Amino acid sequence: MTFNETIVAPATAASVSALAIIRVSGKEALKITSSVFKGKNLEEAVSHTVHYGFIVNKTTHETIDEVMISVFKAPKSFTTEDTAEISCHGSPFIVNKIIEALIVAGARLAKPGEFSLRAFMNGRINLAQAEAVADVIASENEMQHKVAIQQMRGGYATELQQLRQELIDYLALIELELDFGEEDVEFAKREQLISFLVKLAKHIAYLTDSFKVGNVIKQGIPVAIIGKPNAGKSTLLNVLLNEERAIVSDIAGTTRDTIEDVMHYKGFSFRFIDTAGIRHTDDSIESIGVEKALQKARNASLVIYLFDIGSSQAQNILDEIKALQIAEAIVVPVANKIDKVNWKVTAPFSQIPNVQFISATTKFNVERLKEFLYQLATQNTQAVTANSIVTNIRHYEALQKTSEYLTRAKLGLENKLSGELVASDLRETLNYLGDITGQVDNEEVLASIFSRFCIGK
Repeated sequence: MTFNETIVAPATAASVSALAIIRVSGKEALKITSSVFKGKNLEEAVSHTVHYGFIVNKTTHETIDEVMISVFKAPKSFTTEDTAEISCHGSPFIVNKIIEALIVAGARLAKPGEFSLRAFMNGRINLAQAEAVADVIASENEMQHKVAIQQMRGGYATELQQLRQELIDYLALIELELDFGEEDVEFAKREQLISFLVKLAKHIAYLTDSFKVGNVIKQGIPVAIIGKPNAGKSTLLNVLLNEERAIVSDIAGTTRDTIEDVMHYKGFSFRFIDTAGIRHTDDSIESIGVEKALQKARNASLVIYLFDIGSSQAQNILDEIKALQIAEAIVVPVANKIDKVNWKVTAPFSQIPNVQFISATTKFNVERLKEFLYQLATQNTQAVTANSIVTNIRHYEALQKTSEYLTRAKLGLENKLSGELVASDLRETLNYLGDITGQVDNEEVLASIFSRFCIGK
């Protein structure tokens, strides 16, 4: 894949702002930009310098905007190509007029992700780092940002590249043995190779397991709020989100569909789902809502089972939670309306595992509930460092395949299978590792990955 054209795109969101940046990259980036720039000749400028002037339409000689242009000369730029970054006023009209002028001068509009694609293809970053660029842009909380930054700096992909190179060296020796098929020679020491495969398999397993944490960080922690009608589910959702997101009413069955919104807490995102009250009903619409509530509960990581402490029995609550048949999620029983009962009433409920006592109306203990949910959701994240957390589903699937072929290769060596069969499994291992780090030749795969990027990246 070669790049002969100079591309241009806004490097900032297409909305009104005080300032915007337009990025131009390619062999003729400085020549084309200089042709519409009334100021210093950018081709003669020193790399990594900034220049003041005006962008002028070549055809009409109309002055479009007063700008500052940063010059980055190859190979010391993000794409490793000559690059100009135009800082202009943020009006979408001005941005579009400048881009039009650059296109008339010989540039073309960049495709989504094309700047990052060029950086990858030119060896500036590996594929995992390129994908991390998109993750940095999409980050919505502290942990997402922290992990994406680590991956953009290299993260686990750098170590995988090193391990992959070691595996290539071993495979080369086995391939060399095949060339001497009629002679009993062994260039690759089997004990050493098995030891290396065990080390690599442990590292792959560690990364694969980290996806449980990574998926929580990237997608958010789904928390379903369920319970009987009028338990205060919608009130609790509004308090957690600190806004009037759900309708609150004394009428049972007010919530008939699920309502979802996100709360950011201590660097993590919690996706709270308010559901219809669980009860038997002849109302066909409400019964659909009840079934959806149960389904959301079964798909959640955490489930808040909210109940009115003034009208409940502790044993009944345990039976109701058991009847939900939620196997995967952690259920947190939450006794609501604690402000309306005597503290003596709470004693039988204190024996329920994980029970929390709150008043959604007065906000009593709501912050404590948030902290409790945070501790439950993140109890397995402390052992994983930010630069070794897998958040990308494509990487996770490639790691699973890598593990599969590593196991096959190891078993083949232990059972003294032919070098040809072992070599085949090692090649597959290398291919799947390459899917992560970018040693791939399939242009369709690359096109699919980078098409998800925004214009200008």
